[in-house]
Amino acid sequence: MGKRIVIALGGNALGKNLPEQMKAVKKTAKAITDLVEDGHEVIIVHGNGPQVGMIQQAMQYLVRQQPEDHVPFPLSVCVAMSQGYIGYDLQNALREEMLDRGIDKGVATVLTQVEVDPDDPAFEHPTKPIGAFMTKEEAQAMMDERNHDFIEDAGRGYRRVVASPRPVGVVEIGTIESLVQTDHIVVCCGGGGIPVFRTTGHHLKGAAAVIDKDFAAEKLAEQLDADMLIILTAVEKVAIHFGTPEQKELDELVPDEIRKYIADGEFAPGSMLPKMQAALEFTESKPGRMTLITHLLSASDGVNGKTGTIIHA
Repeated sequence: MGKRIVIALGGNALGKNLPEQMKAVKKTAKAITDLVEDGHEVIIVHGNGPQVGMIQQAMQYLVRQQPEDHVPFPLSVCVAMSQGYIGYDLQNALREEMLDRGIDKGVATVLTQVEVDPDDPAFEHPTKPIGAFMTKEEAQAMMDERNHDFIEDAGRGYRRVVASPRPVGVVEIGTIESLVQTDHIVVCCGGGGIPVFRTTGHHLKGAAAVIDKDFAAEKLAEQLDADMLIILTAVEKVAIHFGTPEQKELDELVPDEIRKYIADGEFAPGSMLPKMQAALEFTESKPGRMTLITHLLSASDGVNGKTGTIIHA
C-alpha cells in the first residue's frame, strides 16, 4: 500500500537563481513523480534561502532608489513572494512530468503561514543570516534606520541575521489536508512557511524570522498524520566522522543513537543537525513513523529500502 509522505527538499533541488531553478526543478519533478508512480501520497516542503535573499535585496534596492514611492517590505512578505514563484515552477514541472507518464493528478501550491511562539527564545538571539553581504557602513546604516541585527560573516562582509523559531503549527493545515484527500500533490510551507504569531482577536502578524524548512516539514508531517518524512539532501546517506578518513555511512539509526551522535557533535549546525533533530522528533511522535534521509535522486530507492539512512524507533 502507498504511504503518505512529506518531503523536505534541500537547496540542491532548486538551484541558486532563476535559470538554475528552472533546470533543477525538472530533475526534482522526476524524483518526486517516481514516488507518485509508486502509489504514494506526496506533500512537498522546500527551502528558499537564495530566493528570499534575492527578493529582499531587490526590494531594498527599490526603496533606496525611490524612497518617496516605496516602503521596506517585511521579511514575511518576501517569504510569501518566494513561495509563489518557487511553487509556480515546481507545480508546472511536476504536472508536465506526470502527464508525460500518463498520470493525471492535480498539483497545487498553497501559500502557507506557520505559527510561531512570540516568546520563543530564538527571538532574543537572532542567528539566521539572510540577504546580501554589506559593508560595515551599510550595515550600520540599516541598524540605525530599521533596528536590524547584523553579523560579520567570515571576512566576506556583514549580513542581517533574524530569529529561527520552532514551528508551533501550520495555519492552512485544513486546506492542505483537503487537497491531499482529493488526490492532489501539494507544495506548501515553502521556506519553512510564512512565520506568523497571533495577536488580538484572530489577527495573524508576520514575524521577522525564518523557520527551518526541516522543522516545518516535521510539524506538517505530524499534523497530516504522515507515515514517512523524507529529507532530501546532497548526500546519499547520513555519515559520522564526516570528511575524515574514518567517515562511516549509516544505513539506519534509532533515537538513542541520534542523541549520542548529537551530543558528540557529529552533525554540523545549519547542515545535518536540524535534519537529524527533525527526524528524531517525527520518528518519536507516534509508533510506526519513520524518516528517510537521502539524496534527491534516490528518493524512490530509499523508500524501497535500497539506499539512504532510515530512522525508526
